[in-house]
Amino acid sequence: MCAVLLLFMLAALSSESTATRPEESTGVDFNVAFPENIAFYHPDPPLNSVKITALYDSTAVTITWYDDTVFIAPLTMAAGDIREFPGYGQIAFQQLELRKNLEIANSTIKITSTKTIIVHVLNFKNNSMQTTLVTPTDKLGIKYLIPPVPTIEGTTHPTDMVTMAVTERQPFRLVIVNAGEANTVTIQGADTKDVTLEPHQIAQIYLTADGTEQTVTAVNPIAVLFGHPCAIRHNCTCGLLYTTLPPAKAEKQKFYIPPILAKDAEDKTFILVSEAGFTETEPFSTKTHFVEAAGTAILYRPGLLLSLIPETDFGACFVVNMIAEAKNSAVIVVHKDLTDMVHLGSLPLPRRDWEPVEGTDYVSTSVDLMRDKNVFWHSSSKMAVYHVGSKEGALFGNPAPVISKSPDFRGCAMTPEAIKIGEVADGWRESLEYCKGHDMQLVSLPQAQLQIQVANKIMQMKNDTLKEVWIGMRRSSYTGEWYWLNKKPVNDTNWAEDEPGTVHDGQCAIMSLDRTKNFGWSDDDCCKDAHPVCYRSPILFPV
Repeated sequence: MCAVLLLFMLAALSSESTATRPEESTGVDFNVAFPENIAFYHPDPPLNSVKITALYDSTAVTITWYDDTVFIAPLTMAAGDIREFPGYGQIAFQQLELRKNLEIANSTIKITSTKTIIVHVLNFKNNSMQTTLVTPTDKLGIKYLIPPVPTIEGTTHPTDMVTMAVTERQPFRLVIVNAGEANTVTIQGADTKDVTLEPHQIAQIYLTADGTEQTVTAVNPIAVLFGHPCAIRHNCTCGLLYTTLPPAKAEKQKFYIPPILAKDAEDKTFILVSEAGFTETEPFSTKTHFVEAAGTAILYRPGLLLSLIPETDFGACFVVNMIAEAKNSAVIVVHKDLTDMVHLGSLPLPRRDWEPVEGTDYVSTSVDLMRDKNVFWHSSSKMAVYHVGSKEGALFGNPAPVISKSPDFRGCAMTPEAIKIGEVADGWRESLEYCKGHDMQLVSLPQAQLQIQVANKIMQMKNDTLKEVWIGMRRSSYTGEWYWLNKKPVNDTNWAEDEPGTVHDGQCAIMSLDRTKNFGWSDDDCCKDAHPVCYRSPILFPV
C-alpha cells in the first residue's frame, strides 16, 4: 500500500484524477531521416526500414515521401499490430540515405496516422547497423544541447587526422530534421551559424573536434541526431554511430547507468554530459552508476551511442520489438524493492539476478527477447527500459518507447483510469445519474488492489471536510444480497467493523475516507447526502 501511495502523491490535487499520459514516444505525425551509413557510395545497398506499432484498433497509417507522393496508402492496423516498411531485405528507401557532400537534403519520409502509433527506424548496411526511436512532431523541441564529441582512436583522435576525405575520419555531425514549417536553425558556440530549411528538409552540420558548438535552436520544432557515419569500433572496423538528442530541459535530472551497458568495455565507456554552457566527458565508474545534469547524458562505448533516460521520464509500460536475425535484449532499471512487480506480457518477470546501480536505490537486469513483441510493465511504479542488441558484430540500442506512464495492477494502461469526486452531495440514486452524466460510473471496487489504488488517489484529491463518499454497491431489493454496479462478483470486501448490518438496515454502501479506519465501508440510508466517486476504466494495451 505504501508504494502505491507514494506513486500517486505525484498526482496534482484536483476533484478529478487521470494519471499521466505518455509524452515522448507516441503520436500521429512523424518525420524520418536515414543518415549516411558507412559511405553513401558503399557497394552494399542500405536496407533502411521503419517499424510501426499501433496502439489502438482501426488505426489508419499513411507513408509519403517528402514531396507528398504516397508510398504506402492508408493501411489499417489493429491495437498491438507491428508492421515493417518496406519490409526486411527490401531497398525502397535506398535513395533516401544522406550523402556527405549535401548540407541540405530533401530525403525524409512522412508517417501520419489517425490514432497514436510508435515509429522505430532501422538503418542497416553490410555489418553496420543502428536503431532510432522517432520523436513525434508535436513532441519535438526548439532547443537542443550538443554533447561533447567522444574520443575515438582512429576517428576523432588524434584531432589533426580528422578529414572529410576519409569516411571513418570525418568529423562528427548533427542531422537536423525539419518538421512541417519553414524554419531558421541556429548552431551556437564560438561561432554562430544559421541554416534556413523548407518544410521536411534535412541539414547536416559538421562539428569541430574541440566541441565549440554548444546548442541548436530553431524558430519552429526540429529533431536532432548526433553521430558519425562510420566511427571506429574494434579490429579496425567502423560502423554507423547515431543517437537522437532529447529537447533541452533546464531542471536538474538524475540519469541511472545500468552497469550491463558497459559490460566487457568498462574502460572504454564514457558518459557525455551536456548542460547550458557546459559539457563534460565522464569515464564510467564501477562505484557510482548515475550522473546528475540540467541537460542530457549519453552513454558511449565503441559502436554504441545511447541517450540515457532521466528519472523524470521513467514509464510504467514499454514495448520492445525484436530486430530480425539479431540478438535482442531489454535492459530494465527499477527500484530495488519493486522488482517483483515487473511483468513481461501477462506474467510477472521470472526470478532473476538484479545488479545494483551503485550509489542509488535502483537495480538493473537484462532480459533476452524471444518473441517479436515484448511488453514490459510495472503494476505500481515506474521504471526505465532500453532495447539493446547486436547483429553481425554491430551494436545497436535505444530507449524503449513508453506506452504509458500510469502504473496499473491490471496491465499496460494506454488510457489511464479516471476518477472524479462529484461537486454536489446528494443521494445514492442521484449520484448514480451524476456519474452517468459525466460518461462515468459510480465506482465499483470488486478487487482489493483496485480498492487500494482508488482510495489513495481519492486521498490526493479530497479536501479536509470530505469524510465519506458513495460507491457503486447496494443491496438487492429482491435477494437482500450486496452487488456491484459493474456486475463483478462480491468477493474482496472492505466492510468496517460490525458492518454491514441486517437487511433491515442501510441499503447503499458508503466508504469512509479516514485512513485510520482503513477506508472501511458501511451500509447507509440511500437518501443520505454524500459526494459520489465516479470512475472510468483504463484502456489496456494488448500484451
